[in-house]
Amino acid sequence: MSTSLHVWPRLVYEDLAPMVAYVNRFVQVGGKYTLDEPFEVGWGNIVLEVTPRGLRTPTLRKRDVTFTVHYRLLDGDVVIEADSGSRTVPLFDESLAAFYTSFCTAVSELGIRRPGSSLICEIPDAPTTFGDDRVERHWDRQAARLMWSALNLAAGGLEEWQAPFQGHRPRVGVMWGGFDLSATRHRARPTAPPAHAPAFVQNAQLEEYVAVGFTFGSPEAPDVSMYAYIWPQPDGLEGRSWAVDGAAWNPHAGLVLLPWAALRQTADPHQAIVAFGDAVYDAAVETAGWPSDLMGPRCDGWYMSRTPPSPVHAQQR
Repeated sequence: MSTSLHVWPRLVYEDLAPMVAYVNRFVQVGGKYTLDEPFEVGWGNIVLEVTPRGLRTPTLRKRDVTFTVHYRLLDGDVVIEADSGSRTVPLFDESLAAFYTSFCTAVSELGIRRPGSSLICEIPDAPTTFGDDRVERHWDRQAARLMWSALNLAAGGLEEWQAPFQGHRPRVGVMWGGFDLSATRHRARPTAPPAHAPAFVQNAQLEEYVAVGFTFGSPEAPDVSMYAYIWPQPDGLEGRSWAVDGAAWNPHAGLVLLPWAALRQTADPHQAIVAFGDAVYDAAVETAGWPSDLMGPRCDGWYMSRTPPSPVHAQQR
């Protein structure tokens, strides 16, 4: 039995789905503030950082106040921390509408205006706005801890995968709309997004990119898994090896999927995520003409602080 089974928790979509639905809705409230920030290619400006306690917005600097919104999954609350003070809003059995009211009251006491939009995004069949969602949701501390554990472990692997890439790479973080953990690598080659797609999707696809991430699944695809894709999707992805047993190309979804259950069976899931991401990037090089010379050395900062650069470094993977 892999020792990783004791560290990487067993995740079952049906068990986590109610809390995923809860958190997905509630993080959109603070997440809306990120839309005020300058747009970064691939929506790199909006992602929520995975912290030691939960999920947090970037530092948001306004004319009159600087603040962050921290969804502390392990504590069951939301901390708004600003130069003008701090406020804590508890998370418990309540509706999104009730939380939104409490949140707006808390931020107003700190001199922060309410979010610029109350629209619920990317959740099929959800009510239109935060105030319309009056379904009471149950806060499950155990499920919240499992969610944080999965996001934290996956983020560690994705951050190591991203580190040596020398092109544009936004921070690894949670996209609060679709609620997936995402790591993307971009190259400045314009693409033609589908004209029928929403504006935010078209703006996400302004240039070519490789994405590797983690998802809790959905009713249509109820599998907790790592995922990856190349935009635009090239030919030649069928029948490839993706470096980790259990990883496979799903042509219907347009994704390479590595089920969480298979990942946790590996001897070292952290390194398996890195190997999975490397295999996806290799596929982009071989099938879509991505440059192979954008990879720097994969080593720790102490090594680089003591070692003069050499041509060998550029070849290390």
